[in-house]
Order: sequence, then C-alpha cells, then structure tokens
Amino acid sequence: MTVSLRPAALLRAIRSYVCRAPGTFIWLAILFGTSVIMHQLTPDILERVLQRRSTNIHNLLLSPGRVLLTSALWLDGGGWPLYFVVFNVFHVPAERWLGTRRWLAVMGVAHIGATYLSEGVLALAIHTGAAPHSAVNTLDVGVSYALAGVAAVLTYRLPWRPLRYVYAAGVVLFYALPLITSRTFTDIGHFTAALLGLACYPVTPNGRACTRGMRPRRWRRRRAEDRSGPWNPGRE
Repeated sequence: MTVSLRPAALLRAIRSYVCRAPGTFIWLAILFGTSVIMHQLTPDILERVLQRRSTNIHNLLLSPGRVLLTSALWLDGGGWPLYFVVFNVFHVPAERWLGTRRWLAVMGVAHIGATYLSEGVLALAIHTGAAPHSAVNTLDVGVSYALAGVAAVLTYRLPWRPLRYVYAAGVVLFYALPLITSRTFTDIGHFTAALLGLACYPVTPNGRACTRGMRPRRWRRRRAEDRSGPWNPGRE
C-alpha cells in the first residue's frame, strides 16, 4: 500500500515547518545569497570582500557592531547544502524550543563572546611576539561560533538528565580536541562558544521555570496584591 502526498498538502507541510523556525530559514536564505555571490567573485576580490566583513582585531577596533553582524552572513569553508543540513539539525529545534528571541540571544552570546575572547588571545599573542603583527588582519568570518553555542544549549532540551551529561560531554570534547592538536584562535573561539552555550541555561524554558520557582514568598505575595488588592494578614 502506497501513500501519496498531494502537492498542496506537501506545500502546507513545508510552510508549517519553515514558519516554526523563521529566523533560521531567513538566515539560511541570506547565506544562500552570499554563497552565490562568493562563487561569482574572483579570489582577490573575494578576499577583499571577506576582509571587509571579518571580525579581526583591526575591524573590531574600527567598527565592531558592523563586522559582528556581517561576519555571520558569510560562510568560511563548506558548501551551503552542508550548512542547510546542520542548521536543520541544530538551529531549527533550538529556535522552536527557545523561541526566536531567546534563540537569537544564545547565538549573540556565543558569537560575540567567543569572537572577543579568541581575538583577545590573538592580540595577547601579538603583544608577546608569539604571533606576527600582520595577524591583526586575520580573516575571521562564518557562522560556526553561533552554531557551537546553539549545539551546546540543546543539552537542556534532552528530557533524561543522564543523557544530558553524555551529550554535553560530547559537545565539549568535540570542540576541545582541536585545542590539543592545532590550538588556533578559532579553536579557542569554538570551545569558548560551546561553554557559553552551556552557560545559557537561565534563558531556556527549564532555567526560567527554576528561576520562577526560586522567587521569595514576599515577592510572590506582592504580585498577588497587585492582582487582587492589598494583602490582609487576617486571612491566613
């Protein structure tokens, strides 16, 4: 017995799937457009375009807001179809679970925090002579810091606590191993982004529920007064 899906039903299913994670698919659409542009440019022009959008030390000192945003709109390595798969594995469930605003908050914490820490380590290496001064213009674009943070925060979506520990250990190990072999500033950034993602527990539904449960009784009583009038001690 075969089940055929009508085109209209298929389109509705696709639309529903996309609309439940709008931020992810808008981002993917932008990345698709910039990827097409990248393939149309000559290597030297592409280098200049990416350097303009790189979150290197030089650009972070001149226009941090601009490059922190635009650097996440270009891919560095790997084709767009690979990122389409990866985004559906990690970003789609994260955005549905957290909501678009909190999903953006987690990505912002991971992307910005990891960028500044990794570039800070590179600046220290330049200052001590461990890296050449030309490293201030090192190319640094891509979506991997945000991806690492989102992959890590999904730890708290798992319902079984022992499985959370296994998953979190796997994420940390995945990003920690390159620190042993290559120890580049991007490896430091990826590891930092994963740790920052794990630190975003308070913005998850589980973390927010725990925060509400920890509110003092006096605060809850005051909220009740706001809703139903002054509290009368004689009622207890």
